[in-house]
Amino acid sequence: MSLDQVTDGLAISFDLNGERLSLSAPPAERLSEFLRERAGARDVKVGCNAGDCGACTVLVDGLPVCSCTTAAAQVEGRRVETQSGLAKADPDGQALVAAFQRHQAAQCGICTPGMMVSAVALLREVAEPSEAQVQDALGGVLCRCTGYRKIIDAVRDAKGSASVAPGGVGTAMARVDGLPKVTGTEAFGDDVAPAGALTLRVIRSPHHRAAFTFGDIEAWRAANGLDLVLTAADVPGVNRFGVIPGFEDQPVMAEGEAKFRGEAVAAVVGAGERLAMLDLADFPVRWTPLPHALTPEEGLTAALLHEERAGNIMCRGLVQRGDAEAALAGAAHVVEGDFSTGFIEHGYIEPEAGFAERVGDRIEVHCCTQAPYMNRDAVAKVMGLAPEGVRIVPTAVGGGFGSKLDLTTQPFLALAAWKLGRPVRMAFTRTESISSSTKRHPSQVTMRLGVNADGTLAGADFFGTFNTGAYASWGPTVANRVPIHASGPYRFADYRARSVAVHTNCTPSGAFRGFGVPQSAVAQEQLLDMAAEALGLDKLEIRRRNALTNGDETVTGQVFDTGMGILDCLDALKPHWDRAKAEAAAFNAAAIGTKRRGIGVASGWYGCGNTSMSNPSTIRAGITADGRIVLHQGAVDIGQGSNTVISQIFATALGVPVERIERVSPDTDLTPDAGKTSASRQTFITGNAARLCGEALRAQVLRLGNVSEAAVIEITPGAIRLTDGGAERVVPLSGEGYALEATESYDPPTKPLDENGQGDPYAVFGTTAQMAELEVDTALGTVKLLKITAAHDVGKAINPLLVEGQVEGGVAQGIGLALMEEFLPGRTENLHDYLIPTIGDVPPVDTLIVETGDMHGPYGAKGLGEHCLIPTAPAILNAIADACGARVHHLPATPATVRAAILAAAT
Repeated sequence: MSLDQVTDGLAISFDLNGERLSLSAPPAERLSEFLRERAGARDVKVGCNAGDCGACTVLVDGLPVCSCTTAAAQVEGRRVETQSGLAKADPDGQALVAAFQRHQAAQCGICTPGMMVSAVALLREVAEPSEAQVQDALGGVLCRCTGYRKIIDAVRDAKGSASVAPGGVGTAMARVDGLPKVTGTEAFGDDVAPAGALTLRVIRSPHHRAAFTFGDIEAWRAANGLDLVLTAADVPGVNRFGVIPGFEDQPVMAEGEAKFRGEAVAAVVGAGERLAMLDLADFPVRWTPLPHALTPEEGLTAALLHEERAGNIMCRGLVQRGDAEAALAGAAHVVEGDFSTGFIEHGYIEPEAGFAERVGDRIEVHCCTQAPYMNRDAVAKVMGLAPEGVRIVPTAVGGGFGSKLDLTTQPFLALAAWKLGRPVRMAFTRTESISSSTKRHPSQVTMRLGVNADGTLAGADFFGTFNTGAYASWGPTVANRVPIHASGPYRFADYRARSVAVHTNCTPSGAFRGFGVPQSAVAQEQLLDMAAEALGLDKLEIRRRNALTNGDETVTGQVFDTGMGILDCLDALKPHWDRAKAEAAAFNAAAIGTKRRGIGVASGWYGCGNTSMSNPSTIRAGITADGRIVLHQGAVDIGQGSNTVISQIFATALGVPVERIERVSPDTDLTPDAGKTSASRQTFITGNAARLCGEALRAQVLRLGNVSEAAVIEITPGAIRLTDGGAERVVPLSGEGYALEATESYDPPTKPLDENGQGDPYAVFGTTAQMAELEVDTALGTVKLLKITAAHDVGKAINPLLVEGQVEGGVAQGIGLALMEEFLPGRTENLHDYLIPTIGDVPPVDTLIVETGDMHGPYGAKGLGEHCLIPTAPAILNAIADACGARVHHLPATPATVRAAILAAAT
């Protein structure tokens, strides 16, 4: 049978969202592919193509099925319903649209179609489901952003009638970009390519390290009817990219030697159906496996991955003050330990995807990204173009958490579209995404902690080794941030923290929510519990006794006059701590079977923005003659809510209702550079730029009307009406473009660190304390989480519901770090073997919002994204130790690991 006969297929007649269709397709084609590419139902999302993530769930004759594991021919004569159809015409679907908006149950939105479709099936059977029924019905759909709790709330409240009014700073309004997510119209990276776009696939190394040579590529291309094959020889500019100046070391495609499993060596382009049928194992490349190093210990003595980096050491970090050794020698007690964490996969449900097209002498790339301007500049270097010759248009981003800061699809798409003069699209497979994308750095930490007889900390010595993989990515940032944060939010007069990042033949380690701080907290917060045990001191109290307060010096010598809120967080936990202690004691006194209850507490802090570096954001806004207020907002919203928060801040500063604001979404041609979405910086830094922009625009309006600061602004077509006390003024609006406009920037005040790591690295620290309640089955080693209570100082909650959503999502990722997640190169390259928390793994989360205010933040607000997961894992580990006396030093704390620790503690 010829390829053409296979792709012509059979006519399949079915009902899609109430419309009768008859479409031709190969009968065994995935239903997800059939619906998306032939029926145009792009609200059906593909996250894994293996039935693991559930994003592609649709209803077939009313029953939820994974469309990626269902053959197209199976819907012959049947009724298929998807999110967009249910949201438009189904009563339960419409009720869920309102409830998901009301509870902000959609964050990035990529899992939302699967969640809502599954929920409709449930609601048709059970009008008012219990939490357990919701968890059971939605258990097959994974979410990486929300922590599931808001989704559960929304489904259970589907019959509710409350509405959420929009508002400025401090209002728990619905997301300004939420409606497309819950109605199925949101367009992600794989949803935006024009019809007829060619498809690109990448040839990747199957070995951890290997030399390679190509055969007759052109003959292979012609024989397979493809349009283009790309290798490193086709890169017109510099075949290197990176994110840190001086560390741009990763090739778009390797030249002669692949340094990690999954590294790109070539790319092939052709018609999608033809390429889908092609076995890329036949690509003419010959591999010669070479000795490889997968651990830092091996890396230190292995062949150099980069000639200029002796011993495969990428970089080091250091913070020291006082005399740590002398302080430890004089301490009443010294506790110490070795701790380790493994590779952690970001696990966003949307694999990397996008398309590119050549427009004259420019290249335009539409892609899921966290850093459009960084992408633009990096692609320009690869293409040999000026930055202005590249346009990056971010699509909706289905989760990022740091890994979508780096280049992924962008250079391949740009090269292919430039050469062919045709649009080219690509979407990573799940295996490709996991095998080639950056990871959280594995860590090996040795730490000593000294404590005085009165419970005050005497000194600390920290040494952390981080596996940074084959290329630098964000490794320098991790190595430099960790020594600052390894103290936790506590007072130390004598302190030394050192870090080293070592190259190995592993997937590059990069940015992942926390930039190394969660790894250091696993060690430092467990040792603090051990110090409390040595003193017989309450574990919450030892943290209160040593908490930094305004006016104290941090380990870098920085002093904050406002905003150091860790003591406020610990105090907020105190009544919950006392309650949980009593309940655990009563439970354990009853000695029911082999289950024991424990509680654990941990603190965390995180500096918002870049470390000791310029870190600006710029916002532009204008008022048109017809009374439109347009905000050019270039901060990419990856689910965390920057579109909403920045709109609220700008509207408050300008003094207009937030619903009047029209957004121009991130686009390097249309929006100024708001910096990357990372390091918990957007609310603080871009939020400040939005505040300044709103204030500047308001000042223009007030000046033109000759009114006071107290005036009320009403912007209408053709005029601005001002009411100041009893007086009214009218300012006419006219002209093309913007009648009035403003552009403002904000760069936080920081100072460089000296050779000992002393200085002012961040203008703002966010702080948090979390408490975990759990049960351990001492016979099995299993851990059942009962509740997480999380106190977070956010300075000022711009949108309290967004705060809760961020905390719950961060806690879920912390649970994964603590109990189940570890990427093993070559072994866990799918969402079946790599486990992330499901809807049944995340217990109730009680978020305690603390608002201490901050002198730098917009209306006192701080960033939040990173802080949410930093204390979660150590709080869980401390609770495990409290329950059964066994301390886990090496994550994840799987049942086997916990059981082994219990046995070791008993000997």
